[in-house]
Amino acid sequence: MPEKKDLRRLSADELTEEMKTAREELLDLRFQLATRQLKDVHAIKRARARVARALTIERQREIENA
Repeated sequence: MPEKKDLRRLSADELTEEMKTAREELLDLRFQLATRQLKDVHAIKRARARVARALTIERQREIENA
C-alpha cells in the first residue's frame, strides 16, 4: 500500500489503477467477512482508508486544475 506522499506522485492513470485495486480488495474483504473467512477485521478499515486517500487526492487535483 503506497503512503499518502507516494500516492501524490502517481499519475492520474496510476492513481485510478490504485483506486480500482483498493476497491477490489475491499470487495473481497467484505465477501470474506460475510462467509466468516476473514481473520483480520481491521483490514476492512485499512482498505476503506486506502480508497478514501485515493479519492481525496483525485479531488484535490480536480480543484487545482479548475
